Amino acid sequence: MREIIFDTETTGLDNRMDRIIEIGGIELFNHFPTGRTLHLFVNPGDQKVHPDALAVHGITDEFLKDKPPFADVVEEILEFFGDDGKWIAHNATFDMGFVNAELARLGQPPILPDRVIDTLSLARRKHPMGPNSLDALCRRYGIDNSHRTKHGALLDSELLAEVYIEMIGGRQAALGLGVAGSASQNKDNAEADEVVVAAIMERPRPLAPRLSEAEAEAHQALIAKLGQKAVWSKYEQLN
Repeated sequence: MREIIFDTETTGLDNRMDRIIEIGGIELFNHFPTGRTLHLFVNPGDQKVHPDALAVHGITDEFLKDKPPFADVVEEILEFFGDDGKWIAHNATFDMGFVNAELARLGQPPILPDRVIDTLSLARRKHPMGPNSLDALCRRYGIDNSHRTKHGALLDSELLAEVYIEMIGGRQAALGLGVAGSASQNKDNAEADEVVVAAIMERPRPLAPRLSEAEAEAHQALIAKLGQKAVWSKYEQLN
């Protein structure tokens, strides 16, 4: 199962006019990072970075001048997520609102909700008393985020990937029950091919009983003393 933990930075809060200026993503396969990442800065055209947004991520209009517009990187983004990858973000409503607004401007179909996982919603169900910001979840799960002085799409994706793995059960080895060799689905990544698979097989003949004749006779003698209301008597009647 492919999942892409991602984050965006934008010029502001209104996806009807504001634009994506940075997107970062981390690929997971069966909940393990594969090493594949995506990190792009995007020129928002005439839309300027709002001062409040600048205070959060520190990305300036001057820095973005020579970056490609969204139209030039959209295929790279969609190829990275693929047709099967889940889009996972913290407060995904915000990020997906911007992604789908950018796609709509280019006449592209939207990413449907069934492909999206919101880790903020997961956190609120798991920790209903909160707080559930990314920083708060890092503290809760003992994840070092001391190097996070400002928001950044790739850094936030890396932290969220660690948080997400902890929220769904921690760093446990993936175990697939099926035919041996069928778990390798990511041809481009060697790490993803190392999923442990347990094939369930039926014994050709039952194991021989380990109870001796003397032990069986002693057991029957004990049951005879217990009477007809004994649990063992009822069990024998069923068998």
